[in-house]
Amino acid sequence: MRKMFTLAALLASLDSSYSISHASDWNMPVGVSQVSRDVYGLHMIIFWICVVIGLIVFGVMFYSLYRYRRSKGAKAVQFHEHTTIEIVWTAIPFLILIAMAIPATATLKDMYDASESDYDVMITGHQWRWQYDYMGEDVTFFSNMSTPREQIAGTEEKGEHYLLEVDQPLVLPVDRKIRLLTTSADVIHSWWVPDLAVKKDAIPGFVNESWTRIEEPGIYRGQCAELCGKDHGFMPVVVHAMEQEQFDAWLAERKQEAAAEAGGVDREWALEELVERGEKVYATICASCHQAEGQGMPPTFPALAGNQTLMDDLDRHIDVVVNGVSGSAMAAFSGTLSPVDIAALITFERNAWGNDTGDAVQPADIQALVSP
Repeated sequence: MRKMFTLAALLASLDSSYSISHASDWNMPVGVSQVSRDVYGLHMIIFWICVVIGLIVFGVMFYSLYRYRRSKGAKAVQFHEHTTIEIVWTAIPFLILIAMAIPATATLKDMYDASESDYDVMITGHQWRWQYDYMGEDVTFFSNMSTPREQIAGTEEKGEHYLLEVDQPLVLPVDRKIRLLTTSADVIHSWWVPDLAVKKDAIPGFVNESWTRIEEPGIYRGQCAELCGKDHGFMPVVVHAMEQEQFDAWLAERKQEAAAEAGGVDREWALEELVERGEKVYATICASCHQAEGQGMPPTFPALAGNQTLMDDLDRHIDVVVNGVSGSAMAAFSGTLSPVDIAALITFERNAWGNDTGDAVQPADIQALVSP
């Protein structure tokens, strides 16, 4: 038993050093955290144990088939209740499982220890985007896929990071323990970044916990690993890891932007400002369902261009965007978009594609509707 423990520890140490420089595209990534390297090392230990078992089992089997084949006149030996054999073929798998369990248990214990974190980030899955909330920092934002719709439609050449690029990545400092709290606002999602060895389900009504400590600056990509609906493939994850000084500067800038955004609710916006901002919001949030030119995909997603029923009733238009439509695919955006973005979006829709109502919805009006 002591020899088995020693062998497992030796394999773990050898494979950990080997794996850093020998990972390739056909294997899982080594990653950029200690946990990811431990997971990779554990993966390779189990892999080689399985290879050795396979070679031994199939080697004995093929040798026996050849050596004791019927054409050579071999006669099968009949035996029953051979105690020694039964003990051996029970003990060997038991010892193998013990050898596998030692490094696996150590790795799992480390993966689930999210205590004493330097930063806490709440990750909320939405159809089909991620919301990141830096807890205690008053910084929150949505991360949307930024791959152009022309590439998805096949009218433009696909980029290097097709379907794996976002407008706002999750920014984290290196060499800091980051606790990740994962939940969902609608259906089950799964936040997955292979290079960080983090894959955690986002379940409505539950908060799941994980953590990471990134050791190398860089950009690391992942995606939703749960079949979460029509646009499941359009929900990527991008993590930008940077040095602490850069992260502090980024965080300070985001706090200033958040303060400016909050102040934008109270001021009077010009029609042109709202339309310009609303066009960007529409392209990011609404174009996948209602199409770039507002033609929609009836009957599931009605057209917005020339929709007189909606254009003739401003209050109903606001209610549809803010509260959604029960029993339909139209979600409520009161918890997803800011009052400024909602006001800009509605203003854009009422003044684009020939609608030309001239209406300018102010953020203060939306704020009054969504405030408790």
